Amino acid sequence: MAMAGRARLAFCGFIVALAAMVLTAEARSQDRASVIDDIVVGSRVLAEFGVVDAFGHVSARDPGHPDRFLMSRSLAPALVTADDVMEFDLDGNAVDANGRTVFLERFIHSEIYKARPDVMAVVHTHSPGVIPFTVSQVSLRPIFHNAAFLGAGAPVWEIRKEFGETNMLVSNAAIGKSLALALADKSVVLMRGHGDATVGPSVKLAVFRAYYTDVDARLQSQALALGGEVNYLTPVEATKADAVNVQVLDRVWNLWKMRVTAATK
Repeated sequence: MAMAGRARLAFCGFIVALAAMVLTAEARSQDRASVIDDIVVGSRVLAEFGVVDAFGHVSARDPGHPDRFLMSRSLAPALVTADDVMEFDLDGNAVDANGRTVFLERFIHSEIYKARPDVMAVVHTHSPGVIPFTVSQVSLRPIFHNAAFLGAGAPVWEIRKEFGETNMLVSNAAIGKSLALALADKSVVLMRGHGDATVGPSVKLAVFRAYYTDVDARLQSQALALGGEVNYLTPVEATKADAVNVQVLDRVWNLWKMRVTAATK
C-alpha cells in the first residue's frame, strides 16, 4: 500500500477509534435503568429480525461497577423484560439470582469483559446467515457499507482445538477465555458450528454489529452463488464507512426501538 493510502487508513482508523471512545464514555455515564432498557430493546430487536430465536443473549457492563455486568435470566430474547435482567460478577456468578435460572453460556460475556476493558456490551447469536462461514474455508468479509466493521477481520474460533469433542457450549470460564482470546481486538468472533459473538462500546453498537454480521453473511453467500470474483470493500473503504455508521447509529436504533416497542403494546 502506498504511503498516502496508509496515511488515509490510519486517519480513518483514528476517527473510528475516537467515535468508539465517545460511545464508551456515553455508555459509562448512562444510568443503570437506561442500560437495562437497551438490553431489553436489543434482545427484542434481534428476535424481531430473526438473528436470534429462543436462544441468544445481550449483556452490558454495569456503568457504575465495571467489574459487574447485566444480563437477562435464562429466557428467550423476545420475552425479556427489565425485571428479568440480573447482575453478574466477572466470574459469571449471579449477584442477585433470587431463584432465577441463568444462561449456561454466560461465560462468553464474563470472559470477554475480563479480557477487553473497552467492551461495554456483548451479544451472542446463532445467526443462520453466519454459521456457514464458521464451517467453511470462506472468510466472512464486508460486502456492503453497513457491515464495514468486518473489514478489521472476523476470526473463527474452533472449540475442538483446545477442548476436544464437546457439546459446543461455552459452559465454563476456561472455554470462555479461549473464545475471548480468539476475539482479540476485533468486533466479531465466529464460533465454529455454533454462531458468533459481537462486542461494542455500547449495547446499541453491539446489537448493530450482530444484525449486520448476519445480513452481510447472507449477502456474501448470495454473491458467491452468482459465481465470479466478489468485489469486497477495501480496508480504507471499510474504515471510512465504519466511522459513518458509528456516527449515525441512533437513526437505526430509534427506528428499531419504535418497531419493537409498538409490537409489545
